[in-house]
Amino acid sequence: MSGTQSVAADSSYDLKAGQETIAGEGKALGEESLAPQKQRIMGKLSYYFAWTGGCVSIGTFTMGSSVVGTLNLLQATLAIAIGCLVIAVALMINGAAGYKYGIPFMVQIRSSFGFAGSRLPGLVRALPAVVWYGFQSWIGAGALNAVSETLFGYSNLVAFFIGFQLLQIALSMLGFKGIKWLENVGVVFILGSLIYMFFSVINRYGSAITEQLVNIEGTWGMPFWGATMLFLGIYSTMMLNVSDYSREHTKGTGSSMLTTIYAFSILPVTLFMGLIGLMVSGATGVMDPIQVFANAVDNQLLMVITLLFIAFAQVTTNVLNNVIPPTYVLMDVFKAPFKLATILVGLAAFATFPWELVKDESASGLQLFVQIYSAFLGPIFAIMVVDYFIIRKRELSLDNLYDPKGPYAGVNPAAIVAAIAGLAAAFSFPAVSWYASLIPAGLTYYLLMNHWSACARFRQ
Repeated sequence: MSGTQSVAADSSYDLKAGQETIAGEGKALGEESLAPQKQRIMGKLSYYFAWTGGCVSIGTFTMGSSVVGTLNLLQATLAIAIGCLVIAVALMINGAAGYKYGIPFMVQIRSSFGFAGSRLPGLVRALPAVVWYGFQSWIGAGALNAVSETLFGYSNLVAFFIGFQLLQIALSMLGFKGIKWLENVGVVFILGSLIYMFFSVINRYGSAITEQLVNIEGTWGMPFWGATMLFLGIYSTMMLNVSDYSREHTKGTGSSMLTTIYAFSILPVTLFMGLIGLMVSGATGVMDPIQVFANAVDNQLLMVITLLFIAFAQVTTNVLNNVIPPTYVLMDVFKAPFKLATILVGLAAFATFPWELVKDESASGLQLFVQIYSAFLGPIFAIMVVDYFIIRKRELSLDNLYDPKGPYAGVNPAAIVAAIAGLAAAFSFPAVSWYASLIPAGLTYYLLMNHWSACARFRQ
């Protein structure tokens, strides 16, 4: 039985869209399925642009602000670079299954956690996405409100937030084909704006930056490695569900090239965003993202352009990174159609109370948030990698992955026990929770899968 026939055997999936994709020239806007992807819509350049546009996270700026007084400028730069290199390698590794078989994260995770067990990592992945969705939407709405107040004297942050969120929901309903063009068109504007703001900050606050960030000792100890994990933690969610994106990338790209694409898309925007946050916050003491970016330029026109950049960057990041993952979770767990699932995710973002996260103390609060959810995501990442590369030696059965009554039915106890072991290690070293969880979770999973009879059927 072929992989596509396996999907047909699962009555909870609608194969109409998948069949049209195979027969036609490409899927239509808003046409998404959890079935194995046959029509890939992103070439190398398009895939690079998508990741570049999708990684302009205002959270990266906040993480930059959070290390003020702990690291000097050189240490912060290296911490970001190391974090991005780890991210790139991790994305290449965990995205291999999705790239090869065209399967999304919620299908890939069934081989290690089981059909019922996959809901746990799905929920763990979805919750941070919804929180970031609300947080970044509030930031984008704040930027639009500031533009309106500057140009027209009108201010209504709540109205802008509601309207901005509804716009993002509408764009998300266009699916990956719509996301592709949104990211591709926006990336030039995003990179140009970031470069301009970076050098504007240096010109405006050069002496203060030298005094507050260059001429300090900093540290190369645990706080430094903790900082690498903070910048890595922003993307630890994407490292889990990278198959949702790699399944859209056209075949024929080797591992080294994929790593290069990930590294050179994530590194520039993360460096610019993180260092802008670090330098402005270090020089002025201001933590609010809107005020920081408004202070980075010296005239009204450029300030308006900068604020519009902030709003646009939240759209490109949210629709790719914070909408698709929880949408696929709803499609899998509740069998919701794609468009309805995107609407529900957008409405859920309202319930995160993002205005509570955007305060003077938000940098430390978000730092703790990243450390906590990274502690949960690290063990799942390790289990997925060991399962695919060591237990299954990069060979998956689509028959089993799409058969809810097959060998992957229920919950794999090895994955649950291994996740708990990794979680215990992570909370023992909270500053580097993601790193600390990997070996305990991965080793425990490997030993249990090979020696625990209760896991025998999951070894098929």
